[in-house]
Amino acid sequence: MNTNGRHLTINGVRLWVEDTGGSGPPVLFSHGLLWSTRMFDAQVATLRPRYRCIAWDHRGQGQSDVPTDRAISIEDCYADAVALIEQLGVAPVHIVGLSMGGFVAMRLAARRPDLVRSCVLLETSADAEPPENVPRYRTLNRVARWFGLRMIANKVMPIMFGRSFLTDPARAAERDAWRERLSRNRRDIWRAVNGVIEREPILPELSRITAPTLIMVGDEDVATVPLKSERMHAAIRGSKLVRIPHAGHSSSVEQPAHVTAAIESWVGRVEQGEHV
Repeated sequence: MNTNGRHLTINGVRLWVEDTGGSGPPVLFSHGLLWSTRMFDAQVATLRPRYRCIAWDHRGQGQSDVPTDRAISIEDCYADAVALIEQLGVAPVHIVGLSMGGFVAMRLAARRPDLVRSCVLLETSADAEPPENVPRYRTLNRVARWFGLRMIANKVMPIMFGRSFLTDPARAAERDAWRERLSRNRRDIWRAVNGVIEREPILPELSRITAPTLIMVGDEDVATVPLKSERMHAAIRGSKLVRIPHAGHSSSVEQPAHVTAAIESWVGRVEQGEHV
């Protein structure tokens, strides 16, 4: 993202924040596990002429610091989002959260409605981690902790991306770039992974969300299958559910034009006071 990036101390931890600035309505981007603000480069490039786009790396990921004295929980990341919005003085925001970023966005919308203008949820879930996934994810996390993510990159890529992206010959260079980002990930990422594995469900709180909410899910997502988005849609009054064709768990990367257009349309309609 060609923008102003800097470290801000939030809740005692230095977080990497990228902010396009300007006087437009603020759109806050919350990324998925194992990645960074880079997940939203395409969206920010399009939206920045009209909106103030702010993206940050969650603690223990990307360029943000990690507290070494304890694990990183989703509740920590939620508290960081609250403090970041308040420190920047940008409330209420349009919050866009993908996967883990959606866990944060849902907590923000349910618990601090004063901070949220609208909510866009991508490839996420309101449930706890399914028990059948936990042993596999813990094993992968142990390998990553001791030997680095390069050892397991080929096993993680099919979780993070759909079959269309993974098999398209024309996108080989993109796949290689994202695999390399994954492989070069920091060794202490295990703390953030544990926070996702051990998260509590947010489903019981979704009825408290009053902000206009758009839910999007890739039709090839195997990490958070479309059924999970349907459950969220049923629980959030007035929400809209959209399936993204030919996308897996990282639709902002796999189908950037489709995702960007949906976000731009949604945020624009909310800003204009239209019924969405």
